[in-house]
Amino acid sequence: MAQHFLLSPAAKTLSLVQVLRMSEEAAREAFRKVRWPETNGEPVCPACGCVDHYDLKTRKVWKCKACSKQFSETSGTVFHSRKLQIRDILGAIAVFINGAKGYSALQLSRDLCVDYKTAFVLLHKVREAIAQARDAGALKGDVEIDGAYFGGYVKPANKREDRKDRRKKINQSGKRQVVIAIRERGGRTLTFVRKSEAEGVALASQTIAKGSTVHADEAAHWDKLAARFPTKRINHQIAYSMEGACTNQAESFFSRLRRAEIGTHHHVSGDYLGLYAEEMAWREDARRNSNGDQYAMALSAVGIAGKSERMCGYWQ
Repeated sequence: MAQHFLLSPAAKTLSLVQVLRMSEEAAREAFRKVRWPETNGEPVCPACGCVDHYDLKTRKVWKCKACSKQFSETSGTVFHSRKLQIRDILGAIAVFINGAKGYSALQLSRDLCVDYKTAFVLLHKVREAIAQARDAGALKGDVEIDGAYFGGYVKPANKREDRKDRRKKINQSGKRQVVIAIRERGGRTLTFVRKSEAEGVALASQTIAKGSTVHADEAAHWDKLAARFPTKRINHQIAYSMEGACTNQAESFFSRLRRAEIGTHHHVSGDYLGLYAEEMAWREDARRNSNGDQYAMALSAVGIAGKSERMCGYWQ
């Protein structure tokens, strides 16, 4: 029997020990090469693009000779205004990558011995960077589309006579949202957070190339897809796959997202559901890459992502 890829040596090319044993200077040099590969790590002013600078002796920053602004390795990136050492940030990204079902902020705060707020913001910045770096081009070939609802759980009353029908809208919390997954077989996964699954019809028209075959379940709102795409439908009450029609790869993504919600995070705020969905889509698409390649991909995303307007100064 062939060995599963994730159990093979080829899947394990990242050493967390090696990352955490780096000196701060070595970590700074590594981050510079990721951020400024075109100059082999030589600093480039994020404000004006000038490569000429002064080295300040009082602090580990540079001063641009053209615009006189001071900047560091992380100025203008997703880690703008950071206080953690860069070695700790690289270590945090490494343990984040190795989490098969994601990585919780509480666990990271314990591993790095930092405040929960610090870990929460750091991980969300990494998720933002990954989401920005993902290719959002049109999907082609066989494309599966499906939706799954998250959040809005209403706890039933203790006594049976006090319990209400939670299927009725009047008894719901209004916080329930649907994650719509559009997944190219053997390719990429795009995710969207909406109020109803029916909104996926318009999203399919925007993200799937003409001529592609769309696979969907028997929900009535997917009937409209036939006007634009060749469609294959699968009735899950009869089978999960039949005559080439199935949405199993979309369901695989939802399985990973639910395992992350229940097994790792225990609760996902509706405000950040989109970021968690993007993270799990990236993990699902990169599952056949070694953890070293995934680490390089995440570092590259962090290096090119701009300042996070949402998370920078979040707790202020």
